[in-house]
Order: sequence, then C-alpha cells, then structure tokens
Amino acid sequence: MERPTGVTILAVLGFLGAAFALMGGMTIFAGGAMVSRMSGTPLGMMAGVGGAMIATAFLIFAVFYIIISVGLLKLQNWARIILIVLVILGLASSAFGLLGAVAHFHMFLFFWRAIFAAIQVWILVYLFQPNVKTAFGTTGF
Repeated sequence: MERPTGVTILAVLGFLGAAFALMGGMTIFAGGAMVSRMSGTPLGMMAGVGGAMIATAFLIFAVFYIIISVGLLKLQNWARIILIVLVILGLASSAFGLLGAVAHFHMFLFFWRAIFAAIQVWILVYLFQPNVKTAFGTTGF
C-alpha cells in the first residue's frame, strides 16, 4: 500500500526535529567546553560536565527521532505506536501547561499551549484513521 501523505509529513518533521536536536546538542557541547576551559575553576568544570550531560541527552533524542522517522517512512507499526505514546505524553504536558497558564493569568502562554495541544490532537486523530492504520498493516490499535 502507498504511504499516506500525512505519515510522510510526520516523518519529515521528525527528521527536522532530529536536525535541531543535533545542532542544539553540538552547540551545548561547544558552550560547555568553552565555559569549562575559560573558567578553570571547579564551578566552571561542573558547568562543563552539566553541559555535556544535557548535550548527550539532546543527541540521544536526535537518534530517537531518526529511528522513529525511518520507521514511519517504512510504515512500521511499532513507529506509529511509539509516536502515539509520545503524542499522548506531549498532550498531557500541554494540558498541565494550559492549567499553569490559566493559574498565572498568562494569556499568550495559554494560546501557545492551546495551539500545540490542537496539533497533538490532530496527529492523534490522524494516526487512528482507518486508511492510516491499514497502511501500517493493522486494523487494531
């Protein structure tokens, strides 16, 4: 079966996310090394180690994005299920963000989180469409 256009778009967005995570990770590595080198103090060394840890997390996320995106392009159902789980986690995060924005009367943040939540809901609805599930070779979940 032919890959649905929306799946291709989600995979391309995943590759873009991986590129940004790679750039962010490399930038944080360089920044942490620069701070550590310029400071020469134990605090500077700790900042460098902290930067390296954060940069490593960025690089791990980049690899994760690439693996999921390749799985989506190959119409692997495991990639669809992982994406569904990640979107649900993101939606929960957006819901807490919406509550926090309301609690602090921050309307810009509220609308920003509402836009992200709407996109996440759209992705969830799309991934459960019968033609998309059929493309991934499943009729169940």
